[in-house]
Amino acid sequence: MSKTKIGPKTVLYPMPAVLVGTVIADRENFMTAAWTGIACSNPPCISVAIQPPRYTYRGIEKNKAFSINIPSANMAGKVDFCGIYSGKSEDKSRLFKIFYGSIKTAPLIEECPINFECELIQSIELGSHTLFIGQIMETHVSDHCFENNRIVTETVDPLIFVGPTRQYHRLGKTVAQAFHVGRKESS
Repeated sequence: MSKTKIGPKTVLYPMPAVLVGTVIADRENFMTAAWTGIACSNPPCISVAIQPPRYTYRGIEKNKAFSINIPSANMAGKVDFCGIYSGKSEDKSRLFKIFYGSIKTAPLIEECPINFECELIQSIELGSHTLFIGQIMETHVSDHCFENNRIVTETVDPLIFVGPTRQYHRLGKTVAQAFHVGRKESS
């Protein structure tokens, strides 16, 4: 099989499309981000890469806290709006039913099936983006997303962003059982 070199590119995909929440200028604000992921299991941490000019960046730096809200695919329009418009000029809090857990500067979106309350534990300036690493202090999951005490991914229906095509997708069908299907490869 032949390969074409395209240089150092950020073509990892798919990526989750999330809404990062913070309070800035005494108002809840949310921005869309796709460069996010689990960073550690103990303590549980999540990371998100944000450019310094973004309005949300200032809120995270000031409050040392943020939320990560996992929207369903049916929220694509609102998620896209939060990525297009800045909180400097648009009150994005009007789009959602907002609630708070224990961190009063990490607004959570009720319509999102999964929400993480995070305390900022580290910031790493990498160049065009700063990587914010937050310790997950609490996870909120909508009751309808559980079956037999497990989160059902199909019910969450997470919105997925594919960077190279600039499109939103949803997850497809299950391909195989992780930590099981590979056992058959060695026989």
